Amino acid sequence: MGSQGQQSPNIDRQDDVNKSEAEASSEAVDEIQQSPGEDRREDTSDTGVSREELLLTLQDAQAKADEHWNQLLRAKAELENYQRRAERDLENAHRYGLEKIAKELLPIKDSMELGLAAADGFGGDSAKVKEGIELTLKMFNTLLDKIGISEINPVGEKFNPEFHQAMSMQEVADKEPNTVLTVYQKGYLLHDRLIRPAMVVVSSAAKGD
Repeated sequence: MGSQGQQSPNIDRQDDVNKSEAEASSEAVDEIQQSPGEDRREDTSDTGVSREELLLTLQDAQAKADEHWNQLLRAKAELENYQRRAERDLENAHRYGLEKIAKELLPIKDSMELGLAAADGFGGDSAKVKEGIELTLKMFNTLLDKIGISEINPVGEKFNPEFHQAMSMQEVADKEPNTVLTVYQKGYLLHDRLIRPAMVVVSSAAKGD
C-alpha cells in the first residue's frame, strides 16, 4: 500500500506533462490552421506579390504590347506609302523628264512641216527639196515616237477644252457646233501629259438656227 501511495504522484505528474504537451501540440496545429488564410490566398509567389497585382501587371504589359504592335503597323504602312510615292516619282521622272527638251523640239517639227507645205508651191528642184524634208520629218517623227511624244491633230473632231485651244469661232451651216474646222498648230502629248494644246478654229451655229 505504501509503495502504491508513493507512485501515484509521479503518475499524476506524468499525466500532467503529457496533457501539457498534447495541448501545446494542439495549439500549434490550431495556429497553423488559423494562420492568415487571406495572406495565403493573396500571396502567389515567394516575393509576396498578390494575385491582383500580378493581374494588373499582366494587363499593363498586354496594353503596352498592343500599343507597340499598333505603332509597328503604322510605321510599316508609312514606309510602304513612302516607297510607293518614291517609285511613282521615279517613274514620272523617267516618263516626263524629257518634257522640257520636247517643248524645244516641237518648233523644229513645225518649221519642217511649214517648209514641206511651202515646197509644193515651187517648181523645178522643189521635188528634191520636198523629198529631203519629208525624209528628215519622218526621222524626226520616229524619234518623237520613241520618247513617247504623240501629236494632237483634231480636224473634224469635237472641241475638247482639255486638249484644244480655240483661236476663233466660225459659222458653218453643214457642221455641228463646236466641231474643229482647222488646226493652226498641232498639239502634243508626252505619254498621257499635255505639253502643248492644239490651236484650232471651232464651228458655231449659224445665225437664225
